[in-house]
Amino acid sequence: MNNAIVLNIGTKEEQKEFTKLVTSSGLEIISQITANLRLVNAKTLINKGKVEELGNLVKETKTELIIINATLSPTQERNLSELVCARIVDRTGLILDIFAQRAQTHEAKLQIELAQLDHLSTRLKGVWTHLERQKGGIGLRGPGETQLETDRRLIGGRIKRIKQQLKKVSVSRIENRKSRTNKVKVVALAGYTNAGKSTLFNSLTKANIIAKDQLFATLDPTIRKLYIEDYGVVCIVDTVGFIDNLPHKLVKAFKATLEEINHADLILHVIDASSDERIKQINAVENVLEEIGAKNVPTAKVFNKIDLIEKDSYIDLKTNKVGISALDNKTLPLLKNLIKNNFEPE
Repeated sequence: MNNAIVLNIGTKEEQKEFTKLVTSSGLEIISQITANLRLVNAKTLINKGKVEELGNLVKETKTELIIINATLSPTQERNLSELVCARIVDRTGLILDIFAQRAQTHEAKLQIELAQLDHLSTRLKGVWTHLERQKGGIGLRGPGETQLETDRRLIGGRIKRIKQQLKKVSVSRIENRKSRTNKVKVVALAGYTNAGKSTLFNSLTKANIIAKDQLFATLDPTIRKLYIEDYGVVCIVDTVGFIDNLPHKLVKAFKATLEEINHADLILHVIDASSDERIKQINAVENVLEEIGAKNVPTAKVFNKIDLIEKDSYIDLKTNKVGISALDNKTLPLLKNLIKNNFEPE
């Protein structure tokens, strides 16, 4: 397991979530410090005192990696890295790394690589010290072409090839969707990461997909059929979890996969009823749904983990909402009735 220093920013809940993101990536946190961003330093994001504190920690712990809970510009990342003598990874880079670890299907791996290359292309100058050196090369670059230009050209070529591959995969997936869902209603599970979507999916369909107490445990959409008494068969789709401030490039990269949500007949917005950040998480999911063009798809709210909330806690379950526990099969008929009521005329 690799070691890292974490620079955490934001509210206590945001810091707690970021810490969980870091550990989900397989890193061991050697030291963690917090910073206040009331005044943002354009060159390094954080003030001089925090830069010195990070530099001292790097020397003391001999740690070569710093993870920062913020989105850094390429210049800020490069400046910080030079000042503290360590590799800097921002929030976007961390999430990209987690996605790369979890992707299983060929399409998901292509989407992640595309997002990683896009992220890397703006940071090339800070990655290798040799980039500005003039260096010719047989078969790779013309005489006088800099290493930086070569790397950009090679990355640009790879990005172009990946986009071509994704187009082919997308066409194939569209055809599969047409044959799979012909005259069968599609229900997509969407929600904040770790809201319990995969556990619910397994409980409903008797599937055996990964369901861990871990952020982004599920990346690839999984589809199963579900029989609902007095109605018939529907298709249930489990999708990637969302997160607050999900980097736009990741939403863009996963747009093809998220089309499963766009083409659904009903979205079940799964919510962790026990979370103190429930309202914020609901808003984050709704923002992503709007960004991917799913705003007009009929949506029902499913408050999961009600077994973990206080008895006097109030959740408004009127108007297309239901409270369940994915671990309690006795509550699932409530959800099935909600699905049925959305597909049957009043």
